[in-house]
Amino acid sequence: MHIESDIIFATSMQLLEERDRQFLRCALAGVRDPDMIPVLLEQAAVTAQFPWLSDLARLECAIHQAGTASIPQPGTLDSLTINPALRMVPVSWHGLPELLATGSESGAALHPGEEIILVWHTGSEAEILTQPAQPGQLLALKMVAEGITPESAAALHDTPQALFRAALYDATAEGLLLSPPSAIRRRYPEDNGQSARNRPEVEVFTLQWHLTQSCDLSCKHCYDRSQRAVFPLERAHSLLQELCRFCDRRFVRPQVSLSGGNPLLHPHFFDIYQAAAEQGVMTAILGNAAERSTIERLVQIQQPAFYQVSLEGLEQHNDAIRGTGNFQRTVTFLKMLTELGVPNMVMLTLTRGNMDQVLPLARRLEGITDGLTFNRLARFGEGAGLELPTKDEYRRFLEQYLVAAETSPVLTFKDSLINIVLEQNNRPLFGGCTGHGCGAAFNFVAILSDGEVHACRKFPSPIGNIHDQGLEEIYHSSLAEQYRNGSSSCSGCSLQSVCRGCPASAASSGLDPFHDRDPYCFRMW
Repeated sequence: MHIESDIIFATSMQLLEERDRQFLRCALAGVRDPDMIPVLLEQAAVTAQFPWLSDLARLECAIHQAGTASIPQPGTLDSLTINPALRMVPVSWHGLPELLATGSESGAALHPGEEIILVWHTGSEAEILTQPAQPGQLLALKMVAEGITPESAAALHDTPQALFRAALYDATAEGLLLSPPSAIRRRYPEDNGQSARNRPEVEVFTLQWHLTQSCDLSCKHCYDRSQRAVFPLERAHSLLQELCRFCDRRFVRPQVSLSGGNPLLHPHFFDIYQAAAEQGVMTAILGNAAERSTIERLVQIQQPAFYQVSLEGLEQHNDAIRGTGNFQRTVTFLKMLTELGVPNMVMLTLTRGNMDQVLPLARRLEGITDGLTFNRLARFGEGAGLELPTKDEYRRFLEQYLVAAETSPVLTFKDSLINIVLEQNNRPLFGGCTGHGCGAAFNFVAILSDGEVHACRKFPSPIGNIHDQGLEEIYHSSLAEQYRNGSSSCSGCSLQSVCRGCPASAASSGLDPFHDRDPYCFRMW
């Protein structure tokens, strides 16, 4: 079987004179190894005219080999793996990928210089990619090839882990590395192996981390004004390391959503924020309006994934809940966040008293914030005496919300029960409260300032204490498992994977969140 040289080495052959092409075809008669063409080209006189031709042929040979390589399914992997289609081609000329793309010397800035060209694809139908290797890509490949963890690399080079984690994340996103599927995924009694593989994967695990109870506001619906110790700095450092190991073992990315009280009032807030950034942990802030210098300092350390603030309706109603002047101060702050390029959003706690203000507030916030959404009030703490809408009122509100969201640039979805209305309107479902229905003790946990760990911060749901136990132990506790399983009344519902109701709503209505349905669920099934 002869080599299809005009196909495998199309660009190299195209650049040769016809006499040289015929010579090469004769020389290759009976040769089965494509690697021989670059060798023959190095020996041929044509290299005087095209000194880069053998490198180009070597690159075309790698493209052929990469194209015939098969990619394993993620479910067959148990660790980060170098893509078997990847070829690393050392060359002595810059500009060869451009020459391949254009097929002409005039379309490429060819000049001498050593570099490594990466050639790979990510699936049977995927395009074959060809590009000069970047330092981060080579770093990631070396780490996986030699079994080096971000933690050990950081210790060896006295460099923040973030550099090494980012290299691995980026190389995986590019397909140079192949990752096993996320180990955080729903498990239902009726699952079989096929359905488990096909379920959407969790990509991020979040600690909603309440650093302190201290707050510069005194909201009338606050669910917890208890006195708790601030989270100690030393334990914060070790917890971040735990979080990274926890996520590495599950092939998910770690995130901390720093909250309170007002997290910025923690005496070591910036030390903790800096440590999270250096570990390669994504950061978000759930807080109040702050000074411009504070946000600039945040951004200098690490851009937050988002900064969330709260408004409870239009100005008069909001200020009656959150304090005089809060509305205007918060709107000004949102404009400043947008100006500084910090993604931001507004969270509203929904009650009967502000339900009719949500859509007008959305119109007021257009061009000011990236998003507005809501949580239903869970009647605990100061909010226990506030009034909630009836089930029918809430259903009508969701229907109106959904219609308004079709044209609103700021309204976003969070309450899982919105999926009932989407289903009724034959529209695509969304992921629910945390992207996978209720995420309590599933893809997030809440850690309070005194170390208590809760499945969800909206209601008392203790599952351990991080000062006495590790994150792994708490996550695998029987209590955490109960919250992950959700209400037995939702078993069999076809919306279970994106809904599961709200256990905080059930608990605040005196129901059992492990057995009773969300009292606002209006789906008939």
